[in-house]
Amino acid sequence: QVQLEESGGGLVQAGGSLRLSCAASGRTFSRYAMGWFRQAPGKEREFVAAISWSGSNTYYADSVKGRFTMSRENAKNTMYLQMSSLKPEDTAVYYCAVDSSPRSMELITSPRRYKYWGQGTQVTVSS
Repeated sequence: QVQLEESGGGLVQAGGSLRLSCAASGRTFSRYAMGWFRQAPGKEREFVAAISWSGSNTYYADSVKGRFTMSRENAKNTMYLQMSSLKPEDTAVYYCAVDSSPRSMELITSPRRYKYWGQGTQVTVSS
């Protein structure tokens, strides 16, 4: 049974930093792309960041580019999202996700591409 478990969320002041982690179990995903999405109250789930299986290619939403950094450790089956210069508009539930199969990075920003999802971790940024 595949499980993705996020950690690292919490309450932080604007301008602060948080590091999210997502550990996968039940299967090895070293050849799969991974991603982070977020969903604020009353809004649709939106793409935040994605990373190729090797970690050599990363993709970011314009709203987080230059502030967030995604990385992964295949040996630990874990992905990370380092968030800096946080803003109140970053407040949301953050979800990690893993691709459905090893393949190219086309449509990597679409949530429909991902098969495995974590339960989400709340990030709240106060002004």
